[in-house]
This record gives sequence, C-alpha cells and structure tokens, in this order.
Amino acid sequence: MSKVTLRIIAEKTGLSKYAVSRALSGKGGVSEATRARIVEVAETLGYSRPSRSQGSTAKTIGAVFDFEDYANGEMNIQIQNGLQSEAARLGYSIRAHWTADDGDLKQFIEGCAALFSVNVQNKPALAQIMKSGKPLVRSGWAEPLEQVDLVGGTDREAGAAIGTYLYNLGHREIIFVHGDIDLRGRRERLLGLQDIVASKPDMTCHDITWDRNSTFSQGLDRVLAEGHRPTAFFCGHDGLAITAYSDILSRGWRIPYDVSVIGFGDFSPALQVSPALTTVKIEAQEFGRAAVRRLDASLRNPTQKLTPMRLLIPNKLILRDSTAPPRDDFLAKSLRN
Repeated sequence: MSKVTLRIIAEKTGLSKYAVSRALSGKGGVSEATRARIVEVAETLGYSRPSRSQGSTAKTIGAVFDFEDYANGEMNIQIQNGLQSEAARLGYSIRAHWTADDGDLKQFIEGCAALFSVNVQNKPALAQIMKSGKPLVRSGWAEPLEQVDLVGGTDREAGAAIGTYLYNLGHREIIFVHGDIDLRGRRERLLGLQDIVASKPDMTCHDITWDRNSTFSQGLDRVLAEGHRPTAFFCGHDGLAITAYSDILSRGWRIPYDVSVIGFGDFSPALQVSPALTTVKIEAQEFGRAAVRRLDASLRNPTQKLTPMRLLIPNKLILRDSTAPPRDDFLAKSLRN
C-alpha cells in the first residue's frame, strides 16, 4: 500500500495542501469545520503523522533576544556561540529572533521545537513565549518561585567575592559604579558587595548613579566633598570602567597606584584600557550550552514533566593590572587636598 501523503488528502478533500498541512499540525488559518473534515479524511485513509524527529521543526531550537537589550550586546553574541556549538554537538539547529519583530514572533515559535528566551523584558513577547507550551529555558530573571527553567550567572556571589578580594588587599572604602540605568544584575552585584561591607565594621561603600542631567564625575565630587576617600572602584559593567578610568586619570590619580578599579563582564573594553582591567568574567557561552542541554532533556522525554531548575554558572574573577593594595601616602595626600 502506498504512503498516504498530504497531497493525496488534499485531492480527496478538494482543498489545498497548505490547508491540509495547517489543519493536521493544529495551526490556525483553517476553520474548525474544515479541520474536522480534513482529520476525518486523513484517518479514513490511514494517514500517519510524522514523528517529532522526522520534521525539521523537531530539531530546531529558537533563541529569542530582546531587541532593546543594549547593555548585553556582547554577552548575547557569546550566548549565541554557546548555543550553536552545543546544538551542533547534539544534532539541533539554532534559529534567532529579536523581539522588535513582534508580528513574526508567533510564526517563529511555531517553527521551533523548543525555546530559549535570552533576557527578554518585553512583557507581551514574554507572555507569548510562555503560553506556547513548548520546552523553554530563560536567562535573565524570573519572578520569585516562578516555575520555569532559568540559566544565569552568580551576580550576588560575584559582588561578595569582589568585596572580599578588595578587603583582603586592604581597601576599606569602596565606590560601586552603578551607572545611568538600573538593571537587576547590577543591583545583585551591589547587594553582594554590601553583604561583605555589612560584615566588616571598618568597611564602607558608596553607590554612584547618574542620569541625563548629571554625570559620574559629579557623583564622585559629592562623595569627596562629604570627606570620604575611596581607594577602590567596583564598576557594574566593563563599559562603566571606561567612564571611571577617564575621570580618575583626569584627576591626576594613577591606576592602580592610587586607586584600584574592577569591572564586570570581561568584555572587549577590559583589554582595551591601560592598565588592563581586573574584572569578573561572565561565562556567557556556558549559558547557551546549558540551555541546549536542558532543552534536549525535555525534548527526549516529551511525556515526562521535568522539575524546573535554576542553572547558575559561576562567574570567575580575572586578575589583571588595575588592582593593588591602597597606599598610605595617597590617602594622606588626598586628605590634605
């Protein structure tokens, strides 16, 4: 007996192959009456639907990126690299979509077997992803106790590690360079630093933020005017370290002889400044690899509901030339000034 194909069903029903395909795959674009008719004819003919492994969709993982996520552009490229390498190893293909194309998101989701939402903050887009019912891993942040697989870094731990490292070097007054946007990751890094400060009676930290009407320099001036003498700067992102470097050098201070500077991310600016920046490396490629492995587990066990997991990839402290113990003569000089 010859195999029953979509073309044969289309001929029997007098409908297009496109309509038959959408009806049998459960997609929209056909009425319920037409769908019922097509299904009835297909069953009568003995049509066998392709298994998940037979279609290209079954081997496609969709990665959805937030178009407005300007701060994490370099990290997202690293995540894509990790996705591609692990997907190739396990036999999947990767498709990417940016949330600026909201009108195409539904169609994109339909063409994927599983989804990785990469720090998507757009609520309508995130809701559409969540309600798809397809295996999903997210990066970024979830609501407290939200039942979803999440992959990310250890931001708060990293902040605590920086606090401990600077304290052991001898620094007692730290500035956290927060920036002009308040992102959850930066808040978590600050909280980690504050955890250490709270445990050390002789340690303090200041959080410098600014907006379009102010600057980092003005924030630092306020701290100095209050009589504080910070000897170390922990920047919430490597890009912010460039801002700190520029201001510090303009004041005649030397890095790291007078003040130490630490960044976060281990992105390209870290090696483009002099001295090379001590920073915290985000293992972003591992985010992508971990997401693919988790989605693969779900796709291989379609009848088993896996318990949601938080997959945290530890950050790494990368020591370079921008940190050193504080110098007493700098403190004495700055106090006289």
